Amino acid sequence: MKKGVFLNQSSPVMALLRSPPLQFRFLTQRLFQSSAARSRLQSVAFFRRSCIFWRNHRMGLVGIRPRHGAGVRAFMSSSVTSEALQGKPGSQNYGSDQIQVLEGLDPVRKRPGMYIGSTGPRGLHHLVYEILDNAVDEAQAGYASKVDVVLHEDNSVSITDNGRGIPVDLHPVTKKSSLETVLTVLHAGGKFGGLNSGYYVSGGLHGVGLSVVNALSEALEVTVWRDGKEYFQNFSRGKPSTALTFFTTTIQFDFNTISGRIRELAFLNPELTITLKKEAAEDSNVQYNEYCYAGGLLEYVKWLNMDKKPLHDTLAFRKESDGITVDVALQWCADSYADTMLGYANSIRTVDGGTHIDGMKAALTRTINNLGKKSKLIKEKEISLSGEHVREGLSCIISVKVPSPEFEGQTKTRLGNPEVRKVVEQCVQEYLTEYLELHPDALDSILSKSLNALKAAMAAKRARELVRTKSILKSSSLPGKLADCSSTNPEESEIFIVEGDSAGGSAKQGRDRRFQAILPLRGKILNIERKDEAAMYKNEEIQNLILGLGLGVKGEDFKKESLRYHKIIILTDADVDGAHIRTLLLTFFFRYQKALFDEGCIYVGVPPLYKVERGKQVHYCYDDADLKKVQSSFPPNASYHIQRFKGLGEMMPAQLWETTMNPEERVLKKLVVDDAAEASVVFASLMGTRVDVRKELIQNSARMINPESLDI
Repeated sequence: MKKGVFLNQSSPVMALLRSPPLQFRFLTQRLFQSSAARSRLQSVAFFRRSCIFWRNHRMGLVGIRPRHGAGVRAFMSSSVTSEALQGKPGSQNYGSDQIQVLEGLDPVRKRPGMYIGSTGPRGLHHLVYEILDNAVDEAQAGYASKVDVVLHEDNSVSITDNGRGIPVDLHPVTKKSSLETVLTVLHAGGKFGGLNSGYYVSGGLHGVGLSVVNALSEALEVTVWRDGKEYFQNFSRGKPSTALTFFTTTIQFDFNTISGRIRELAFLNPELTITLKKEAAEDSNVQYNEYCYAGGLLEYVKWLNMDKKPLHDTLAFRKESDGITVDVALQWCADSYADTMLGYANSIRTVDGGTHIDGMKAALTRTINNLGKKSKLIKEKEISLSGEHVREGLSCIISVKVPSPEFEGQTKTRLGNPEVRKVVEQCVQEYLTEYLELHPDALDSILSKSLNALKAAMAAKRARELVRTKSILKSSSLPGKLADCSSTNPEESEIFIVEGDSAGGSAKQGRDRRFQAILPLRGKILNIERKDEAAMYKNEEIQNLILGLGLGVKGEDFKKESLRYHKIIILTDADVDGAHIRTLLLTFFFRYQKALFDEGCIYVGVPPLYKVERGKQVHYCYDDADLKKVQSSFPPNASYHIQRFKGLGEMMPAQLWETTMNPEERVLKKLVVDDAAEASVVFASLMGTRVDVRKELIQNSARMINPESLDI
């Protein structure tokens, strides 16, 4: 970090600029660095005072329980209210005076979710990614080689790159400085392509990234060093007293969330070094990571498969065609029964896929089938491996650089360029065919893995048909232990997956039968991380889950309308076995149908850990902090009794309803997958066959746990 970048907190300038609590400032600085050989510019982005004041504690049916920053409380209405009975909002005289025209950055403040994806943690961190992506664009253009990210103790963020810096001269159209233009005018930027563009390829497309961050910041300050001069400008969202609410969760930048994105960018840009630091009051608590992967995507795949048994060396290649650069790295593993395929376009992760992913899948399927039949390993002409069989056990990264990418929405979740599919398909097929023809052992291993996947799928199909036959004979298609709800509307129905008959009995008696269903599990379900599809479908508990929830066949397109419940709540005991069962269930959902997380259907119920009785007063505490708070509210010599709940079966049905199942009082944690690669690595480490990797993970994680808090 260069001298003069950060203002001293005690300086008159900082005192003047200090914002009240729970405000957000953004400071962008450009530094000029001269050298005898060349001159470079540094850019610094400085987030100040942690984001917007979040007032909204309810959003749809989901809100935040005030005493639990991390917990999610679900609210469900027991009746449907008709707007017609309450009167219609708005003026009856609908005319031109009701047509609103939003100017400047007002559209962003009015509908922030449209620009940053959500008003929760994902949207909050997206603001960081917008500035981080700008720094990476400088690296992709060849003007930056280092990016530093610091999470400050006051929950501010600074981002520094040694790129060119934002121009400050007068813009011919807006008649304002170019710096002010890109920060205050939507769709103004240097990344639209063409001769007048500042970048050949970039992650930014719409010219709204910086202006969106500005719009959603309480204050934004910019200092630019260019041509030996210093320029300073202060921005504000204009209406600091407005009641608009942008975010709906606790204001906190998460080190792990940001580090996951930085790791991706370092893998995708092997010439780039990125550092991440989180400051703390005590030096011992400071977190610091440096990311630099000279091997690029090759190292990315090795990282994904570090706890697996690879079938062959990692394959990686780069090819350019028609102005499109394609980078691919892939590897099949013997002990994996799922596939991990991650796509990027101009270093932006396309979580919803796109034409580059479509081309990759088509090339893999066609190439393996062609080589299998050519080598006589696939002997029967009528047998053809499907894409699902070919990709079993595959870890694959594809990154494309496209001069004029077509993304869906500002959050860029899907690539739409049709020409990219053709280029990717051709490049992958040519390279993979050449490599596997020169390495017949690798081809044999991949074909053997794919054929085994086909056999397992055929066995699974027979197992599913057998289950259906049994279900028909029983005159019911639902598992016998399922206590269904009376509602047939999946949107208002929820199911609790509970551990054992004892907890199941309490839950069945304590539930609201109108919309709450209970499915008790017998012991621990199968660990599907270590089993193929055939073994999975033969397992009775897995079959009960599939039938009870209304899940389709593994690998088929997810259909939310087929689900019988849109809230799937895992409710296990607060002990080691309960945590293991919860992890087994999450592994099943992640590997079998990851779309359940994407659709927001997976929740974890949070039962209380303690019951505190003082006279006729009863307090339920959900963690140790709750317990200490209750204890501190008692007089010093007060007499009270503490009961530690270790199992749901210890609770009476009325207690279970009151604390854990009642929508008005309970705490639910909604689970989403922000980083599929990281999640895949964690599941493989926790539930895979490599004991040494799991041991290392446990040892590294042990440092984050206070031994005195362990309840063994």
